[in-house]
Formats: sequence, C-alpha cells, structure tokens
Amino acid sequence: MNWAFVVDNRSCIGCHACSTACKSENEVPLGVYRTWVKTVETGSFPNSRRSFQVTRCNHCANPPCVRICPTGAMHARPDGIVQFASDACIGCKACLQACPYDAIHIDPEHHTAAKCHFCAHRIDVGLEPACVVVCPTHSILAGDLDNPESEVSRVLARNDAVVRKPEQGTAPKLFYIGGSDVVMHPTAAVMPSTLLTVDRAPSGRRSGPVVDGTQGLPSTGPIGGVTSRMASHLVTYDVQHHVPWHWPIPAYLITKAVAGGIFALLACMALGFGPPASGRAIMIGGAPALVAWAVTIGLLIYDLDRPDRFFFLFLRPQWRSWVARAAWLLSGFGALAGFWWAAEMMGNTALRTAFAVVVLPLAVLSAVYSAFLFAQAEGRDFWQSGHLAPALLLQAGALGGLALAAVGDLAGLPGIAGYGAAVARVALFFGALVVGVGDALWPHATETAQRGAANMVRGPWAPWWWTGLALGWVAPILVLGLGAPGVAFVAAVVGQFAWAMALVMAPQEIPNA
Repeated sequence: MNWAFVVDNRSCIGCHACSTACKSENEVPLGVYRTWVKTVETGSFPNSRRSFQVTRCNHCANPPCVRICPTGAMHARPDGIVQFASDACIGCKACLQACPYDAIHIDPEHHTAAKCHFCAHRIDVGLEPACVVVCPTHSILAGDLDNPESEVSRVLARNDAVVRKPEQGTAPKLFYIGGSDVVMHPTAAVMPSTLLTVDRAPSGRRSGPVVDGTQGLPSTGPIGGVTSRMASHLVTYDVQHHVPWHWPIPAYLITKAVAGGIFALLACMALGFGPPASGRAIMIGGAPALVAWAVTIGLLIYDLDRPDRFFFLFLRPQWRSWVARAAWLLSGFGALAGFWWAAEMMGNTALRTAFAVVVLPLAVLSAVYSAFLFAQAEGRDFWQSGHLAPALLLQAGALGGLALAAVGDLAGLPGIAGYGAAVARVALFFGALVVGVGDALWPHATETAQRGAANMVRGPWAPWWWTGLALGWVAPILVLGLGAPGVAFVAAVVGQFAWAMALVMAPQEIPNA
C-alpha cells in the first residue's frame, strides 16, 4: 500500500466542505486547520477568475518532518501515511520548521503538533477520508499508488499532474491536476490588508503572531520563474501564517555560544594552546560559562509547548534528529564541564588534561550544532546556507573570548584577559565578514531563500540585522582597543542577539502555503 491524494483543481468549486468535514471528523480546534482551501483571484473585472488550492499535509515519501522530530512522534507508516502521535510530542515545533508546505500546526488545546493524518482511523477500517466523502464534485481522491487499478492511479495515468515544490526533494504524494501557478506558489499573489474572509488567530498564542512574509518586499518581478507578484493576483482567502520560534531561540544561541566559547578556550589553554591554565583561571572563567549553560537549558525547556515532556528527549530519542542530538550533546557537555570545574575547585589537577581533551570537542559542537539543526529545518530555505556553521563558531570564539577578557580583567589575571581579547579580535573580524557576506551578498538557490535574505537585510528585520552587524561584530573590536573588555562583551551580547533575532525570525515570515 502507498496512499496518496489527488486534487482536481478543474472541478473544485471552493465550497470548503473538505475543511468543515476535517474539523468535524478530527475535532480540530478553532483557529487551526488540517486542510483548507486557499483562494486567489486573478485579473480584473470583467476578465477575472478565482483559483483554488486544497492545502494539507503532502504525506511525502521523503518527509523532513519525520527526520527532525526528536522523539519519533512524527513518523511514516509502512503504507505511506505520515502520522503523528500527540502523546509523544514535546512541542518543540521543529516539524513546523521542517515542513516546506506549512501543513503542520500546534494544537492550541493539547499544545502538540497536529496535521492531516489521512484520516488513518477511517482508512484502517476500510473507509475513505472524510474530505473525500463530502466533496460534492469528487475533486478529492484518495487511493493506493501501488495498485494500478485504483482510481488515483488511473486518474494520474490519464492526466498531467503536478506537486508543490518538487525541488525540495520531499517526493510529495498530494497531486494536483490543473493547478494554477499563482495559487500553487506561496508568494506569487499579493496578500492584501483586507481579505474576502480570513481566520484570525487568538492573540497571545504561543504559535506566534499573524504575519505576512511578503510585506516590505518588491511587489513585482520573477517568482521562481513561474509568474509575477502583481496586484492582479490577490489572495482572497487563506489561513494565517504563524511564526513558531521566537526570542528564546536567538537568546539560547547567545548563551550557548558564551558557554561553549569559554570552555573551548579554557581547554585550549589546558592543552598548551595559549597561556598556562591555572586552577584559579579555570574556576573564575568556568563559573559564568556554567551559568550560561544552565540558562541555555532553561531557555530550551521554556520554548517547548510541552515542557513537562522534556525528559522524552532522553527516554525515546530519535537519533536522526538534531534536536535529540543537541539535548544529549548539551547535557554531556554541561556535565563534563561541571565535573572539570568542580575538580579544579577541590584542587584536583591530575585529570585537567583528560578533561580538556574531552570538553574541547563537546564545547565546539555545542556552539555550532544549531547550524545543522537549522539545515534540517527544510521549510526555511535561507537556513540551508553553508555560512551558518562558521558564523556560529566565530560567534562562540568572539563571545567566549570577550567573556574571558572581562573576567580576567576583573580578577587580575592578565594572561587569560589578554588571551581572550586576542581570540575575540580575530573571531569578531572574520565573523563580521562571514555574516556580512553570507547574509547579505551570498547568492541563494531558491526564491524563498532570497526572500528570507531580503526580509532580513532590506525588509522589516533590517534594523535588527544592521544593529547586530554594527554593535555585535564591529563595535566590540573598537571598544577592545580602548581597554574596556567588559563593555565590549555587553555590546557584543546585545548586538549579536539582535543579529540572531533577524537570522531566526526573518526566514520564518516567508509563507510556504
């Protein structure tokens, strides 16, 4: 068995019966949808037409949401249905970021991920999905692709069908016949300030504010080679796009960079790459690093919609997920760094070299793993850029070096103060180059990635990005020259938080549906 949907847009009348049936059958709460009908009006009166797109999970053969799910809550059944287990979900929202189709949401009642599950409870007893049953024009079909005699196989054999975003490599199994480019492409049509009808999300939802990722961007021009974003193409019905990750993610990028950077430099000193590491230097330098590590863990737990299930990451990890790997990596790094610091506190220096050998790679990985996690979030094309890993490594070197320089200056340890300042200068200089070129000038392969970069550097998030570049990467170099490492550290933290906000938020505001 290999279940798939076929939607015939030529006969769809936009009645929303499928949306209503889905809500009723699956008890979907108000404000979120597992299936909905996007509507776009093209042309001007009297030469105008309305196009529809039944939007839902694509039940991909290569589902990125399954790979990124840290607990296996999102999983693919042998029959091709991509299913979710709400009782295993921790609400990390990583699957929302991985989906290139905006087909997953956070259930506001259970605070877990939810989406179309092909009405698996009906399929398993020989019934069709609710949306198929109620469609008055038989525009929605469901069947077995492996059976050449099934209706979906016969319809696909007779008609040209397309899938959304085939370039993503997800192998979607939601096929459209007669699909219009202007409705199939997420940013091809203008989102006006007022719509024919629209659902507004309740204020204060953890899933994020209502946004239009096309605001502040050019209103005309080529869109993925298929159409132009012009006023003659207007979205008249759609569900609102939400941003899943907010300030805790940029904040944790900063705190783990401080923790990883400090312990990486302390380990280098202990291994002979820098001034000699004394027990006092390790104790004084390691204390703020451990505090930063604890804050990092706190931020990650706080950002979960089900923080009470945080321990699932250790009891049932799905090892392909960088979210699961990160939990184990951060925990191992913090534990070993803490043991090392405690040993130095007790005057035990016999294991200093051994601790340094183990802590150094864990500190570096803790600083850069977010780049691999972002790359696994395939729904945000901008995050697939190869410059993120070196940027995060240089961020750890900059913040860790500045922190060491500041505490060394306060504690009267000129050796580690000078070493930290020297490392910070190099990291800040090359970090400014990597961030400036990677974010603003590096060519991007997809239109969505280009829009993410434009949203960050020239759009609504430009003030944050430029503040981050100037205050977080350039200004600390100048302040260090004035002999004020503490001030330089504060400037770097504030500025790089602004940069991280732009990096995390801007790509999320580009709609995928």
